[in-house]
Amino acid sequence: MKIVVLAGGISTERDVSLSSGTMIYRALKERGHKVVLLDVYLGYEWEEQKDVVKIEEIFNKDKDWAGEMGTITEKNPDIAQIKAMRADGGKNFFGPNVLSICQAADVVFMALHGENGENGKIQACFDLTGITYTGTDYVSSALSMDKGLSKELFTYCGIPTPFGIRLTKDRKWEGKVPFPCIVKACRGGSSVGVSIALSEQEYESALEEAFQYDDEVIVEQYIDGREFSVGVMDGKALPVIEIAPLSGFYDYKNKYQPGSTIETCPADLSLEKTREIQDYAEKAFAALRLKSYARMDFMMNRQGDLFCLEANTLPGMTPTSLLPQEAAAMGMSFGELCEKILAYAVKEA
Repeated sequence: MKIVVLAGGISTERDVSLSSGTMIYRALKERGHKVVLLDVYLGYEWEEQKDVVKIEEIFNKDKDWAGEMGTITEKNPDIAQIKAMRADGGKNFFGPNVLSICQAADVVFMALHGENGENGKIQACFDLTGITYTGTDYVSSALSMDKGLSKELFTYCGIPTPFGIRLTKDRKWEGKVPFPCIVKACRGGSSVGVSIALSEQEYESALEEAFQYDDEVIVEQYIDGREFSVGVMDGKALPVIEIAPLSGFYDYKNKYQPGSTIETCPADLSLEKTREIQDYAEKAFAALRLKSYARMDFMMNRQGDLFCLEANTLPGMTPTSLLPQEAAAMGMSFGELCEKILAYAVKEA
């Protein structure tokens, strides 16, 4: 198949996306597909205009598209620096030739994370332009990206979730969550803009940081206990993975720097508790109208009570990512996982 792996962009998860895209690109190339890896924001400029006869020829180009993609650092990427690289000033979100190359592909493998990639905007654009893509649709993407809406749907559908409130910049108080509490950007990802507040001073600092990333913030009950994640593919839960950071909580650094977190899959849980988490993951998948695949994050307190935190509609596919580990626990290689995700997209087209 002719495949575009779409990565990068200008979200705070840009580096994570490029790492996911690189792994997916290499895996699909090894399996014989004609693959192009594109940065959705920077796009691709023809090296010599006279060489352009048919855009489809780009899939036969002898080029290592992943050669300059880089790795994930401990800090968020400098988005202003990325924007400055666009000669046109970035008025159009899509970089040069991105849409036309995607239209020439049989399918676009979405390796985007965070804003635009997971909020449904690109999915809606692709629906209107006839582009087949992996992952869920624009409606379920938007529902899942907004943590406030997700929590409301979880509550309505009987899925336990931490007590929380939504705050805006112009109207901060809509209730009170006792300390310790979690403060996070409403539509963020990779734990960017997430803090634990133990006091009023820490709370104000956490709000200030979270509002740098979003106009709305979620403040929710802090759950002291163990953290888990469960992938769901075509409505069926994968093995449960436990996440135990060596220090602090599962923040940006602990997610993506090798050796920062101990991950155990399958998690050391009773069969009954494992099935309970998987059941809630499948219910959350259905509640958010998700399709194809996603990953649900959970906390379990000291008493054994479960809380669903959120859904990730385009979970990471990096060297330290959770979904590939869960797939491996049931005997599925990374390449096979990519093929399965592609198969869902083609079936839905």
